[in-house]
Amino acid sequence: MRTYHAKPGEVEREWLLVDATDMVLGRLASQVAHILKGKHKPRYTPHVDTGDFVVVVNAGKIRLTGNKMASKSRYRYSGYPGGLKEMPIATMLERQPERVIELAVKGMLPKNTLGRAMGKKLKVYAGPEHPHQAQQPREITLEG
Repeated sequence: MRTYHAKPGEVEREWLLVDATDMVLGRLASQVAHILKGKHKPRYTPHVDTGDFVVVVNAGKIRLTGNKMASKSRYRYSGYPGGLKEMPIATMLERQPERVIELAVKGMLPKNTLGRAMGKKLKVYAGPEHPHQAQQPREITLEG
């Protein structure tokens, strides 16, 4: 019995649609990262991007548990003294809800070129509309 390794040319990708309405941010992000990596497939190979495309709609309707809406923040540092910028997660959800999910999923993917390729297969939209009807995404429900 030999170990099977998927080759990049023989990977079959599928388009999946996820509705983020009333889903907890961390649980949604971990399950989406699992699909982007391809770990839900029997042909998963760690060094090959075997994951599917994921379209997340209604990103503005996610929720956070506990007191995170008031206490959690995103930080950016410009590299200069006094250049630390802080944005509360509540403000970020109002202005750019897509970015909240993108950053949460990005944190759960590998930090290398393979992880960046996986991250490009994630498409997030604030409302229920998306421009990927031609790909005929299959709607799935995630637990949590």
